[in-house]
Amino acid sequence: MFFGIWLILPFVWHRLVVPSSGAVAALVVALLISGGILTWAGFNDPQEINGTLRADATPAATSSSIADEDWPAYGRNQEGQRYSPLKQITADNVHQLKEAWVFRTGDLKQPNDPGEITNEVTPIKVGDTLYLCTAHQRLFALDAASGKEKWHFDPQLKTDSSFQHVTCRGVSYHEAKADTASPEVIADCPRRIILPVNDGRLFAVNAETGKLCETFANKGVLNLQTNMPDTTPGLYEPTSPPIITDKTIVIAGSVTDNFSTRETSGVIRGFDVNSGKLMWAFDPGAKDPNAIPADEHAFTFNSPNSWAPAAYDAKLDLVYLPMGVTTPDIWGGNRTPEQERYASSILALNATTGKLAWSYQTVHHDLWDMDLPAQPTLADITVDGTTVPVIYAPAKTGNIFVLDRRNGELVVPAPEKPVPQGAAKGDYVAKTQPFSDLTFRPKKDLSGADMWGATMFDQLVCRVMFHQLRYEGIFTPPSEQGTLVFPGNLGMFEWGGISVDPDRQVAIANPMALPFVSKLIPRGPGNPMEPPKDAKGTGTEAGIQPQYGVPFGVTLNPFLSPFGLPCKQPAWGYISALDLKTNEIVWKKRIGTPRDSMPFPMPVPVPFNMGMPMLGGPISTAGNVLFIAATADNYLRAYNMSNGEKLWQGRLPAGGQATPMTYEVNGKQYVVVSAGGHGSFGTKMGDYIVAYALPDDAK
Repeated sequence: MFFGIWLILPFVWHRLVVPSSGAVAALVVALLISGGILTWAGFNDPQEINGTLRADATPAATSSSIADEDWPAYGRNQEGQRYSPLKQITADNVHQLKEAWVFRTGDLKQPNDPGEITNEVTPIKVGDTLYLCTAHQRLFALDAASGKEKWHFDPQLKTDSSFQHVTCRGVSYHEAKADTASPEVIADCPRRIILPVNDGRLFAVNAETGKLCETFANKGVLNLQTNMPDTTPGLYEPTSPPIITDKTIVIAGSVTDNFSTRETSGVIRGFDVNSGKLMWAFDPGAKDPNAIPADEHAFTFNSPNSWAPAAYDAKLDLVYLPMGVTTPDIWGGNRTPEQERYASSILALNATTGKLAWSYQTVHHDLWDMDLPAQPTLADITVDGTTVPVIYAPAKTGNIFVLDRRNGELVVPAPEKPVPQGAAKGDYVAKTQPFSDLTFRPKKDLSGADMWGATMFDQLVCRVMFHQLRYEGIFTPPSEQGTLVFPGNLGMFEWGGISVDPDRQVAIANPMALPFVSKLIPRGPGNPMEPPKDAKGTGTEAGIQPQYGVPFGVTLNPFLSPFGLPCKQPAWGYISALDLKTNEIVWKKRIGTPRDSMPFPMPVPVPFNMGMPMLGGPISTAGNVLFIAATADNYLRAYNMSNGEKLWQGRLPAGGQATPMTYEVNGKQYVVVSAGGHGSFGTKMGDYIVAYALPDDAK
C-alpha cells in the first residue's frame, strides 16, 4: 500500500521526530487518500477474526472471601483474574455510561524526573474507600461514591534523571487477624495499605487515617536496600504491588536494564506482614538462593529480577513470580549458570518459607529482553472433563504458557523448536526455544511486502532498511549489523496481562505487534568497557545503553521510517477473546485510532480503527462487558465480551496507559481508570482519576 495515514506514534514523535511544514502538508494529502483505504482495510484485515464465545457459564468453585462489590487487590484477587462478578452494567446498557466524578491528584512531572515517568495505577477498593498511588507514589484514599479525598500520604520520593522508571502500578491491602497479629499491632493498624516506593522503601499506612503503622519495621518504613550490593537510589525499584498473605509480604522489584555487570540484586523477599521482619529471601542468581547475607555480605550482583506483579494461590500457599533476564540483557556470554537458571521463567515459591516449589523457563539464554512482563493469571479450567488448577503466563513473545500450578507441568504443549543461530563474538545462542500452542505469535515472519509508509518514498526506505538488517524470524540473535526484533522489545504482551472469567472459562487479551531494532556497538572511543566515575543510568530503556562490563554497548529503538512511522504495516494492536476449554482464539479486533498521535489537534474522532500500540490491560465482568483503555489514543472503551463488538467509548482527559477496575457502592456500579499519561509512550500527561457509572434513570 503506497499511501497510509501519517501516523507519528506519540512515543516516537515527541522524542525523536520534529515534523517539518512540508511533512505536515504531506499529512493532509495522505489523510485524504488513506482514510478511505484504511476504512476498507479495517474490514479486510486478514488478522482479524470474527466469532462468538460460548454463553454457558458454570460458577467456579471458590473459597474467596472477596465481596462482589469490592476490588481489593491489583488484579481484583491475588489470582490476577481482573474479573468482576458485578453485572449492573451490561452489554445492553453500557452505551448509557456517563462520567460520575473526576479526581485530580496534583502529581505531575517534576524537573528532576526522567522521561520514563508513567501513570500505570489500578486503584483498589475496600468497603467505601478507593486507595491509589500516583507516579511519585503519593498515596490517596478517596470516597468510592463521590471521589472526594479522605486523606493522602506523601513518601517524599526524590527522583533524578537516571531513574529508569518513576511509576506505581498499585498498592496492597491487609487486615490484621487476631490469630496472627498481636494486640499492639491490631490497636495500631488493624487495616493497612502497603506502599512500594521507587527508591527502595516500603511503607505500611493505616487505611483509616493515612498515618504510618508504628509497629511495622522502623515506625512504618521498611528499608528494602538492606544487604543490597549497590544501594544507589533508582537501581532497584519496586514498581508493582506486593503479594500479601495472612503471614507474609512477598516483594520483588525492577533493576535497571542494560547498565552494567555490577548492578544490584533482583532478590525476592518475604517479610512478616505485621512486623516487617525479614522471614526469607530467594536470590535467583546466588548458588544458594535462600541464603540470607550477614552484615558483611550482600545479595548477588545482577541476579535476575521480577518486576511485574506476582500471583498467589492461598490453598497451595504458592506465589508465582514472572521473572526477567539477568542484565545486561542483549549480550550474555559472561553469565553464570546461576544467573541463567531462573531467568525469563515462571518461579513458584512457598510464600511462607521462600522455598522453591518449581520453575519453568520460557526463554533459554535470553538475549532479547523477552522476559515475562505480566502478572500471571490463575484459574481452574476443564481439561478432558477434569478440572485442572492452571497458571497462564503471557510472554513478550506472544506465547501464553499454560501449566499446572501445583507442579509446573505443561497443560498446553510448548514444544522446543530450532531457532536462528550465530551469536555475537564471545556469546552463544540456545539451539531451541519453547513455543506454546496457545499463542498470538505472528503466523509468518516479516518480509519486504510488510513494509509500509505514508508515501512511496518512505515505504521504499523501509524496505531497504529491512533488507539491511539481520532477520531470520523470531529469536534472531543480536548483531553488529543490526537485528530486527519481532515481536519487539515492548512485547506482544506487557504488564497489563490478561483477564479471565473463571465461570465462562474465557480470557480477554490485548496483544500488540511493533518491531524493534537492536544493534551491538563494539567497545572503542566513547564506548568504554568500564563505567566512568559517577556514571549513572540513562533514565530510559530505549536508545543508547552502555552495558558496561561486556564487549558491546547496544542501541534499542522502534523500527521506524525517516518520517518516524513504524515500518511494519498496521495493525499494531488488537483486543481478542480466547476459549480456555479449547484454547481457540474466538475473535480478534483492531483497537485504537491515531486521533491523539497526530502532530496537530484532531477535533473529531478518527472514523477507523488503526490498531494502536498499548500499555495497560483489560478487565471483564459478569455483565458480558469488557473494559480497556491502554491505547495511544485517549479513550476508555467497552466491548461485548461474546463477539468483540465495540459498545461504548469515553473520552479521557489524558493518556489512559493503565488497567481499569470496577466496583459497587451504595447500589451503583462504577468503572474507574487512571488518565495520567505515559512519558516514554508520549501520550498526554495528566493527574486524573476518572469514574463512570450509569445515570440513575438508566434502564
